[in-house]
Amino acid sequence: MASRSVEIERKFDVEPGTPLPDWTAVPGVASVTPGEARHLDALYLDTPAGDFAAAGVALRRRTGGPDAGWHVKGPLVDGARVELHWPLGDADEIPAEALGELAQWGDTASLEPLARIVNDRTAYELLDADGGVIAEFVDDHVATSDLRGGSERAWHEWEVELGAAAPADVDAFFDAVERAALAAGATAPSSASKLARALGR
Repeated sequence: MASRSVEIERKFDVEPGTPLPDWTAVPGVASVTPGEARHLDALYLDTPAGDFAAAGVALRRRTGGPDAGWHVKGPLVDGARVELHWPLGDADEIPAEALGELAQWGDTASLEPLARIVNDRTAYELLDADGGVIAEFVDDHVATSDLRGGSERAWHEWEVELGAAAPADVDAFFDAVERAALAAGATAPSSASKLARALGR
C-alpha cells in the first residue's frame, strides 16, 4: 500500500557557495540539526505526448535518501501537492496501484523515460523549542538530463518544506522564511519544479 503525504514548500534559486540563512531568526525556530548528506538519483517517466508533465503530475523511481521508491506527485492545488510513495521492491516494475492513480491523467501503457535528475542534497531540520520538526530545509545541487530533448542542465536551489510541527499560520512562517532566504542571497525560483526546469519549462 502507498504512503501518503502532503507537500507544502517554498523553493529558491541560489548561487553555489552562498552562505546558509540563520534559520533561528525565523520566529518559532529554536534550533537547526546538523546537515545530512543524501545522494538522490531519480528517473521520471511519462507518455510520449508528455501528458503527465503537462498536467503538473510526476511519476519517478528514486534511489537514495529516506524515501527511496516509486513516487506519484500530484498537481499543485492551493499551494500543496499530494505525494504517494511505494517501496522499490525487488524489480523495476511500476506498482500497479501507482499506475491506477496515474490513469486519470494519461495512458499508462505507453510510459517511457522522460528525464533523469541527480541531486546531491544536504538536509536540515528546523526544530521548535520542544524538538518538533517545523520544517525541513534542503540545500540541493542538481544535475538533470532531458532524455527526449537531449539537454543537460545543472543548478543550485534551496527548499523549505513544512514538517509535522508546522505553525498554524503557514503564510506568516513562509513570509519569514522568504525574508531570511532573500537576505542570504537567494532569489525567486525560475521554475515550479525540478522536473519542469529539467525540461526547460
